[in-house]
Amino acid sequence: MRISTFTDYSLRVLIYLAVTDSPRVTRHEIASAYGISNNHLMKVINFLAHYGYVETVRGKGGGMCLARPPQKINIGQLIYDCEADIPLVECFLSTSKNKNKCALAKHCMLKHCLEDGLSAMYSKLKKYTLADAIIARSKIRRQLSMKPKAA
Repeated sequence: MRISTFTDYSLRVLIYLAVTDSPRVTRHEIASAYGISNNHLMKVINFLAHYGYVETVRGKGGGMCLARPPQKINIGQLIYDCEADIPLVECFLSTSKNKNKCALAKHCMLKHCLEDGLSAMYSKLKKYTLADAIIARSKIRRQLSMKPKAA
């Protein structure tokens, strides 16, 4: 399986927010740290705010922060939230709305095999939290050129 760029960016935003010492960061800061488009992040951040992963504040002094501690953000759930509407293969689409054009859809068991594998993947991923992804916090901060916390 391959996750979408949207999910990749969602994970990167959360990692950045989890390792920063700043109370709030801007979309521009994250885009600059990762070398990605500020505009690409707008949709990602709106999604993360809608699903309760981040809190955003508009205006002067605004920005975003994690909505809950890293140990309360489940990686498997995040990936599911990001990817659930993207079918793995065509046969995952509804046959009732004629979106599934696969000639084998009614009799092929591949869909069931793939569903089983996908279920196992999400089950495994749900064992991990954002805190597990940032164990090397200081190294991540250095890699992203974050300044040390002021004393």
